[in-house]
Amino acid sequence: MAATQEADLERQDVEKHQPRLISLLAVEDGIVYEAHPEKNAKWYQRLLDVGFEENGIKPVPVEQRTETAYNKIFTIFFTCLLCLLPLPTGMLATLPDVFGMSLRDASLVIIFFGLLTCIPPAFMGIGGLETGLRQLVQARYSFGLYLVTIPLILNAATVTGFSLISAVVGGQTIAALNPENVSVNVGIVIVCLVSWAVSLMGFKMLHFWERWTWIPNLIALLVAVGCGGKQLYLQGETEPSTPQQVLSYGGLIAGYFITFGGTVSDYSVYHQPEGVSKWKIFFYIYAGLLVPSIPLLILGAAIGGAVAQVPEWDAAYAVTGIGGIMYEMLAPAGGFGKFILVLLALSVIGNIAVSMYSVSLNLQMILPVFTKIHRFFFILVVIAIMIPFAIKAAEEWETSLENFLALIGYWAGCFDAVLIEELLVFRRMDYSTYDHAIWNVGRKLPTGIAAIVASLFSMGLVVPGMAEVWYTGPLAESTGDIGFEMAFVVTAIFYLPFRWLEIRWRGHL
Repeated sequence: MAATQEADLERQDVEKHQPRLISLLAVEDGIVYEAHPEKNAKWYQRLLDVGFEENGIKPVPVEQRTETAYNKIFTIFFTCLLCLLPLPTGMLATLPDVFGMSLRDASLVIIFFGLLTCIPPAFMGIGGLETGLRQLVQARYSFGLYLVTIPLILNAATVTGFSLISAVVGGQTIAALNPENVSVNVGIVIVCLVSWAVSLMGFKMLHFWERWTWIPNLIALLVAVGCGGKQLYLQGETEPSTPQQVLSYGGLIAGYFITFGGTVSDYSVYHQPEGVSKWKIFFYIYAGLLVPSIPLLILGAAIGGAVAQVPEWDAAYAVTGIGGIMYEMLAPAGGFGKFILVLLALSVIGNIAVSMYSVSLNLQMILPVFTKIHRFFFILVVIAIMIPFAIKAAEEWETSLENFLALIGYWAGCFDAVLIEELLVFRRMDYSTYDHAIWNVGRKLPTGIAAIVASLFSMGLVVPGMAEVWYTGPLAESTGDIGFEMAFVVTAIFYLPFRWLEIRWRGHL
């Protein structure tokens, strides 16, 4: 009898607490971001008052989109790319043991592919202020609530990869100040920690940082070129570039630019959509990506072609990479040159900070319950992953960079093609069809089958068109790497009928 009563009490206790647990874990369908200062603790509200961002991935209603400084959309991209990050990517074109192109040919490839592949992310970025949805939340309206996890993980890996590049470059530059006592690993930790502090504050702090730090970044780069630029004309002799070299390096440049399609809307969801031209937003994003990158990629190509001809640069590059070369370029300036080198090392902070911000949002989307966990936690996860991976990537720098940039272009081509075609063809540029009420409701969102199957079908031509260090497909042997082009075009071709069939089958978008 006593045992029965005890069992009844335990069952009643479970029943009593089960609804509370379910309530804690459940996320309301169609929930949007709302500010409730009266419900916050005083210390927490003080943080919000000074600019700490409370929201994560919840849609931002139009009444909460109050930012009208639209030029911030330009400066956040301009500043995050006005740093050392483009230099090693540019160097790959002219380094004799990588692509071995001439500076002229490399510059033409950079300009042509840059002008072309900045278009997709600039177009996709308009959706940020028009919908109030983060970029991968917008992707749910094509890939569905569950299958979006595939591009979600790929995007998080891609953005983290760019952060690793920036962290390694910044770490190399700090180590170049005193290579005997400061290792590249220590430099990586320093730039990651400072970037984490900026990213932690969120949207407003990121925009504030990027709005002004382009000034010291630009001054530092100009001083470096002014001090060491006299060596840049010492380009090694090369054969005329082959079509294979042009297309393969062009694929790397495509990977550099087009992957912004996975994050570009994250930085404009609080901007007011009324009273501003879509063309203006497109131009701000396009120019923000292109204007800093093209000159710095070409500068990197010039450095790569000269490094073997300048013994001091060659020796420094072998020890501390691009940071060592910048140290040698600034050596004529003495102590002032070392100060400029510190500014150059810190220039990557803006890039790493925006990357951490987007990756933390991606992680928050993996499981529905993560919506209730603060963005702060996910930024801690990102930095815990980033530091050891950056240290590992620094050990085999050129190979890691080349493989990463080539591979990311493939999936990004599929992703961008799906989202652009969804908006243009099926939603007819009507951003109101991205209904906030269904952003986390799987049964009302697309299944995602059309998007995934179209992307998988494109792999039938992507794989033969790949040209990597570890694999060269039969098509790529004669054409060079055309994997990115195949991914974008073939995915777009197959997505059209597959998505049409899905809409006919389900009866709604």
